[in-house]
Amino acid sequence: MGVVENSKLTVVGAGSVGASLAYAALIRGSASEIALYDIAAEKVEAEVLDLAHGTQFTDARVTGGTDLAVVEGSHVVVVTAGAKQHPGQSRLELADTNVRILEGLLPALQQRAPDAIFLLVTNPVDVLTVVAQRITGLPPNRVFGSGTVLDTSRLRWLLARRAGVATSSVHADIVGEHGDTEFPLWSNARIGPVPILDWRGGDPFTLGQLDEIAHEVRNAAYTVIRGKGATNSAIGLAGARIVEAILDDEHAVLPVSTVLDGQHGIEGIALSVPCLVGGDGAFPLEGVPFSSDEEGLLRASADAIRASVESLGR
Repeated sequence: MGVVENSKLTVVGAGSVGASLAYAALIRGSASEIALYDIAAEKVEAEVLDLAHGTQFTDARVTGGTDLAVVEGSHVVVVTAGAKQHPGQSRLELADTNVRILEGLLPALQQRAPDAIFLLVTNPVDVLTVVAQRITGLPPNRVFGSGTVLDTSRLRWLLARRAGVATSSVHADIVGEHGDTEFPLWSNARIGPVPILDWRGGDPFTLGQLDEIAHEVRNAAYTVIRGKGATNSAIGLAGARIVEAILDDEHAVLPVSTVLDGQHGIEGIALSVPCLVGGDGAFPLEGVPFSSDEEGLLRASADAIRASVESLGR
């Protein structure tokens, strides 16, 4: 794909996720300028240098550092800064530390880039999206989370591998919390035009096999964290993909996490449902069919996020 012209992306946080997202955006041509901001001077300067040294092979410009001025002029600001998830630790256990970081960070970012769309990647992303929307006062379409875009990619990869088809031919979504209460929308999952339970391109799927795949998706992050200490490559690619949908004004359908306003009977809580993502941000898609069981699972997911938000006392 070509570089999005006259577009600036700032990635906040030069840790493993932020650096991977900046690299993915650079090699995919997601923006014409990529800035990396962090308060850790030696780390961010090294990451900026490493990225900049490769710009002979790309069409984007790389800047960055510890001065918040690097954020100015950004069309999209992606926030990856925060404490990282440790082995055995749930995303919700990260909430209190990372909320405190956002409370100090977001007003300063907003002052430097008042017209930007803010994309939260830091976990627990749904809880932090609720808090970020409250801190900034921005409408939910302009401050939202990466949600279950990565989980959906994991699901589609597993289904495609099992069915022996290209991942791009699998149409299935993970929705709800980016975490332990997430679930697949099996009621409208397809391979090409074929409903998932009607697939006969090889061995048919059984409900038990689909449950096993859903379980594997929910636990994928824990598996990766145990093995290498962090998930960074795939979330970097997922974040870059969301950025492209915004900067290209694609109106792409992606399951990002937005603060809902009555959709599915849920108010004031951020979770992932299929959304239209474009130049004005993210808007929940109308008319997505949920079975009655799936509506119940979505409410349970919302309740888990609400309990976490309320426990923070913010």
